[in-house]
Amino acid sequence: MSGAGAPETGDIDGRGLNVVIVAGTWHETISNGLIAGAERVLDAAQATHRLVRVPGSFELAIAAQAAFAGGADAVVALGVIIRGGTPHFEYVSAATTDGLTRVALDAGKPVGFGVLTLDDEQQGVDRAGLAGSKEDKGAEAADAALRTALVTRELRG
Repeated sequence: MSGAGAPETGDIDGRGLNVVIVAGTWHETISNGLIAGAERVLDAAQATHRLVRVPGSFELAIAAQAAFAGGADAVVALGVIIRGGTPHFEYVSAATTDGLTRVALDAGKPVGFGVLTLDDEQQGVDRAGLAGSKEDKGAEAADAALRTALVTRELRG
């Protein structure tokens, strides 16, 4: 786990931004930690936000696409994919990443990427912003989505 070199977060004025958090339901404790971190950042920034749950990480892209079609300025995508004994992990991880990238580029709007790809559950606990966690990837994904939404707004005038 890196964590080294991470940018500073916080102190964002997100008023006027409409953000949708899309989160998978697998690995509930970890995903709920990610959601809590994202909601803390969005609340502190005073951004309007709502949460939508989807079955798993593979479904995040279609929900993000629908969120943009519904007027979202940014999406925070949160999911948990844990390696198993089959190649399924690689397929789901790649499809999720590629799908979310495509949605962001097609919409021209940011997707904060908070999808954890893990070797084991403990790595997720360490990154989920739970008590004793070393990192808060939900908060980081929300922060990135807000900052990028503000930058793209400024660049478009």
